[in-house]
Amino acid sequence: MVKQRSAFYLMTIPALILFFSFHTIPVIQGILYSFTNWDGFSQSYAFIGLKNYMNIFKDSNVLNSYLFSFKFAIVTTILVNALSLLIALGLNSKIKLKSFFRGVYFLPNVLSVLIVGYIFNYLFSNVFPLWGEKLGIEVLSSNLLGDLNYAWLGIVFVVVWQSIAFNSILYLAGLQTISQDIYEASNLDGASKWKEFWSITFPLIAPFFTINMVLSMKSFLQVFDQVIALTGGGPGRVTQSIALLIYTGGFQGQEFAYQSANSVIYFIVIIVISFLQIKFLQKREMDM
Repeated sequence: MVKQRSAFYLMTIPALILFFSFHTIPVIQGILYSFTNWDGFSQSYAFIGLKNYMNIFKDSNVLNSYLFSFKFAIVTTILVNALSLLIALGLNSKIKLKSFFRGVYFLPNVLSVLIVGYIFNYLFSNVFPLWGEKLGIEVLSSNLLGDLNYAWLGIVFVVVWQSIAFNSILYLAGLQTISQDIYEASNLDGASKWKEFWSITFPLIAPFFTINMVLSMKSFLQVFDQVIALTGGGPGRVTQSIALLIYTGGFQGQEFAYQSANSVIYFIVIIVISFLQIKFLQKREMDM
């Protein structure tokens, strides 16, 4: 038994070495670089303390990117979870071709994020404007992604369309853990569908709701691929997310140390938000 357990521990060593080499060490290096003025290319750099961190809070470009990222993440998280739950409720009901519809709804999640982004970029630029002109819809008559006020909604649409699949599967898994006997008892008591959902279904799938909300918010705060494929952060910089700013500034703008500090702050922000979400939602689970 001891030899078997030792063998299991030894089998984890290669994975630990790879994780430490390609994740832990780069993270530590990034934190150390955030206290310097390194541009990412020079052979020498100097220690400047907390100067990068102080300058970030004065940088309007960074603050605007945070505002966009939070606005995008909040709206997308709400839409994805609301629509995913509705779809899961429909797929869990007694409908024909249930397996077929499950496959159709999950298909977007299989596709590459960048490929989906470039396809919708073409649709927004060439196809939707033609439909908008023929149908007399002014908003769609021009490229939505080129509009300063509505470009972010185009990204929201694409991300919601592709993200619904995964969340629907999680909600569907939660719904299938509920015994049908509970619903039969509620029907005998004459409970309405809304009362049944709010008093039985939602409290019993509350842990799945917590998981989906936390994962969605964390993922959407780090939006990158869809922005690259759809708008590139434009028009201007109105759709520039924090992840995109860190990438472009750090690797193309010779701001490696500065954006390293930005990434450290962003990491802390995401951790704090996730912790608060879990604490609030789990407390809500207990109150139900």
